[in-house]
Formats: sequence, structure tokens, C-alpha cells
Amino acid sequence: MSMEEPIQVGPEGAVTLELLREALGELTPSGRSAPPPPRGRSRTISMKRMSKREMVRARQEIDGYAYNRPTHRADCLHGAFAARPCPYVACKYHLFLEVNARTGSIKMNFDDREPWELSETCALDVADRGGVTLEEVGGWLNLTRERVRQLEVHALGLLRGVSEAAELMDLCD
Repeated sequence: MSMEEPIQVGPEGAVTLELLREALGELTPSGRSAPPPPRGRSRTISMKRMSKREMVRARQEIDGYAYNRPTHRADCLHGAFAARPCPYVACKYHLFLEVNARTGSIKMNFDDREPWELSETCALDVADRGGVTLEEVGGWLNLTRERVRQLEVHALGLLRGVSEAAELMDLCD
């Protein structure tokens, strides 16, 4: 709503707080809060649910398609692989896909967007920039701020356990 648009008034010319909120888009005409904008949901493709025919067809497509992809971080920073957004969604650091090594399932983080539409595509690029907010990370990973915080606490606990185990190993020597 721009400042030039007139605000509709209620009966007898009264401007109520509800009418102002509705004019600003905070309320729907029924008086309830406007729903948040829809977020694209992630979608998981389970290997268990794929038919044998689908798996054979996927293997044939992979065999017929060979391409170079970066093997080291230095490859991503310089040379032919330095293009951004990164086109190599098969890279384990790409934010578009996640592959579970244990089950083989593929999680598409952004079912409603294409890889070239993402603002950030590489987790290593994000790490090189330094500190970022939980909201930014949640936007890149298609997660809520609270879920990102939970993952951060879990990862820090794992790192703490690894460092404690290393200290115990030093004592054993």
C-alpha cells in the first residue's frame, strides 16, 4: 500500500485499528491475521520406493552422461568451476540436494525452485563468508530459524565430544 492510496473508512466515517491493519495487509477482510507466505516444502525421494525399472533407467542415464566436476575446494575458487551459482548439484556441499549415505534417499530442499534461482548454492561459500544469522541459514536450507538453532546446538555438542575424546587420547599416550 502506498501513501497516496486512500484508506477506506467504516460506518459513519470511523477509522478503526482493524481497518488500518486490513489496509496495511496485516489482517484479512474476515478480521483474522493474514497467513504467512507459503514456503516451498522439501521433498524426499526414497530409494526403497523406486521401482527396479526406474533404478535401471537412472543408471543408464548416468552411464551415458559423463562430466567433470570439482574435486577440491581450490577447483571451486579458481578456473572453470568458479561460476556462481554453482551448477554442480551432485557436489556434497551444494545446498539444492542432500543425499543420505546410509539410506541412499535424496532430499530436494527446494522443490519449488531451480538450482540457478538460489541466492546461495554452496555451503563452503557460506562458511568462507564468516558468521551469518539463523534466519539467513534457514532461508538457504529451507528450514525454520528454530530448527537451525537446534541443529547448531547438536553439532556443537558433537564437536565438544570429539575434542574431549582427543584430550583423553592424549592422556593415554
